[in-house]
Amino acid sequence: MSYAIIGFGAIGQALARMFARKGIEVAVASRHPPEALAPQATAIGPTIVPKTLKDALEADIVLLAVPYWQHQEVAKTRASWKGKIVIDVTNTLDDLGALPSSSVIARALPGAQLVKAFNHLPARVLAEDPAVNGGRRVVFLSSDDESPIATVAALVEQLGYAPVNLGKIAEGGQLVQARNGVWGPLIFQDLFKNGQ
Repeated sequence: MSYAIIGFGAIGQALARMFARKGIEVAVASRHPPEALAPQATAIGPTIVPKTLKDALEADIVLLAVPYWQHQEVAKTRASWKGKIVIDVTNTLDDLGALPSSSVIARALPGAQLVKAFNHLPARVLAEDPAVNGGRRVVFLSSDDESPIATVAALVEQLGYAPVNLGKIAEGGQLVQARNGVWGPLIFQDLFKNGQ
């Protein structure tokens, strides 16, 4: 399984630290050329590999960590999203009518299997070790597709977190998204699961 983080700001770098902690190779890309990302990638660890956006999007699992409004630009970079698992890490307070932001992104990436995850914690918390006092930091998952949930949950576990499935995006997934300009009740909640 190959991985890529699209967006290398505070959230993208925090995600990269997760992979580096576990020695898992991950491509990183943004609107900037790979050489512009190289100094920070090198500082995070040797398993963080800067690539062009086009090359990074070849990964099996893509973590979308760009500002919400940039998802359209990323969507246009690939001709087909069929078979890709996309982890939506974005957030927005924009008024999207009755739609959750992840549903809007899913429409922009036809064929992709989209899972909302890692978006409810701020970058500084995501960058920390998820194991604290014998517990593991919780990462909420939601998706309208059942098949990618198990794959993403396994990745979450591999990275040291405790996955909690909230169900479909329009149902439990609303708890980790904004609506009518107000954050969902689980946004910014730093929760832990004790034991195994």
